[in-house]
Amino acid sequence: MSFCHLHTHTEYSLLDGSNKIKEYVKRVKELGMNSAAITDHGNMYGVVEFYKTAKANDINPVIGCEVYVAPNSRFDRETSHGDDRYYHLILLAENNTGYANLMKIVSIGFTEGYYYRPRVDFETLERYHEGLICLSACLAGEIPRYIVRGFYDEAKEIARKYQDCFGKDNFFLELQDHGIDDQKLVNQQLLRMSKELEIGLVCTNDVHYTYESDAEAHDVLLCIQTGKKVSDEDRMRYDGGQFFVKSEEQMRALFPYAIEAIENTQKIADRCNVTLEFGNYKIPKYEVPEGYDSAEAFLTELCEKGFREKYIGCGEYSADELKKIHADMDYELGIIKTMGFIEYILIVWDYINWCRTHDCWVGPGRGSAAGSRVCYCTGITDIDPVKYILLFERFLNPERVSMPDFDVDFCKERRGEVIDYVVRKYGEDHVAQIISFGTMAARGAIRDVGRVLEIPYAAVDSVAKLVPMEHDMTIEDALKLNPDLRSRYNNDPQIKKLLDVAMSIEGMPRHATMHAAGVVITDKPVSDYVPLSKNDDNVVTQFTMTALEELGLLKMDFLGLRNLTVINDAEKQIKHKNPDYTPDMVDENDKKVFEMFSK
Repeated sequence: MSFCHLHTHTEYSLLDGSNKIKEYVKRVKELGMNSAAITDHGNMYGVVEFYKTAKANDINPVIGCEVYVAPNSRFDRETSHGDDRYYHLILLAENNTGYANLMKIVSIGFTEGYYYRPRVDFETLERYHEGLICLSACLAGEIPRYIVRGFYDEAKEIARKYQDCFGKDNFFLELQDHGIDDQKLVNQQLLRMSKELEIGLVCTNDVHYTYESDAEAHDVLLCIQTGKKVSDEDRMRYDGGQFFVKSEEQMRALFPYAIEAIENTQKIADRCNVTLEFGNYKIPKYEVPEGYDSAEAFLTELCEKGFREKYIGCGEYSADELKKIHADMDYELGIIKTMGFIEYILIVWDYINWCRTHDCWVGPGRGSAAGSRVCYCTGITDIDPVKYILLFERFLNPERVSMPDFDVDFCKERRGEVIDYVVRKYGEDHVAQIISFGTMAARGAIRDVGRVLEIPYAAVDSVAKLVPMEHDMTIEDALKLNPDLRSRYNNDPQIKKLLDVAMSIEGMPRHATMHAAGVVITDKPVSDYVPLSKNDDNVVTQFTMTALEELGLLKMDFLGLRNLTVINDAEKQIKHKNPDYTPDMVDENDKKVFEMFSK
């Protein structure tokens, strides 16, 4: 048998693209464990990367979340129950139904229950309990809180409530031992409660960092996240250094009196089997206008109309050339149909067409889509791929199956209106913007750590400036490249500590934000595919753009471009003198313009 940690958090950056996920899974494998879990605070960030990394290492990924449960309704903004705003509770997805329900629960916490933390309530848990295994959580859980306060009978009733909600075999009382006095009291009472109510026990270790030696770096990271210094007395901290990935032997030594609970830990992990689906495209259905029996027929008609206007009507091509262009357009339509992207093309055409008919400036097109005759004829792009000898195969190639990529630029001031139109058309719950993470770059990490450790600013600043200002530069690379930095590292213990700690947190997410352009559109509610959170008033996905693409979701780039706004404003001013003016009238071969550029 192999022990599995079921209570694993991600302050130490188990996030998408982070090496900490790989480090965590590697450590689990080194210890001979066959399962690994991720149960972050209130969110499911990094789940896709974790799942892929675990599978690649023959480790069973246990996907869960430590949710925050409101004492009463998730809509309440008043505190009660001893001023508790929320309680912790561990939810693990046993199967794909549980995974789907977990995403709903986590999304509700952010979109409906946010008050200091993304909170859910018991009504939410009752509605979405199917397929989930529930653990009573750490000392911040509702049952442990009541036990610590001396309300054993009340804690017992709460345990009954959760058992009734999730089912006899799906709710467990959680034993932990990090050397904290309150845990010893709670564990004794949980053993008693387990016998009285016939509720199973489970042993867990709260994992906040991978190795025991990471405790100091984790403490510094907490200070950075909370704006504190290491010397501050009244601050968040995890004392004792026991919050790392422990071996089965270490866990058995902590709980010699709870052998069954140790075994239950692995039994629960073995029960959890979620399968994420990659590469199966989930493109929303495009509702075609009346008179067309299919999306293919509508797209074909758009192409034919555009071909007549843009190619036959321009008078620049011979009959033989037009025949070849039309044949190439038909070939493109065939590839688009074969690859299943007709709806995709129409969705893009639709919101660009809305822009063109609502005086919202949209760019002429760039990137690989400019090589498509279909895109040009439908008006998605305004660049003739024949004239500029652009290749369709850069856009779509049946030998390299991947989503088409449309980089569409909009007037910066009206970009939001385009997204609003898409929301109205496909439904508020079918459209969301995409999360992004700001990361700790080398210089920033050094300055953050220096502030937290209270190293004099002048010393920290001088060290940070020795890191070359290059893209993706790391502290490790800087030590190899800069002899002055290497000398200070080798000869000054304070600087060595500064850089060692900074290297351990470098590259980790500093904060969550919203992607500048990315929007996801889904055929079913977005929360059926991905958990949601909020960035200010905007609903955003908890998975990054890369993860969404891997899951086969339709991701669009709506980029607000200030240059388009400038051109639009200039056009309006010119029209005061020349009402017939349009930017299309500009001579692309104007000698004076090239002379100006040359100067």
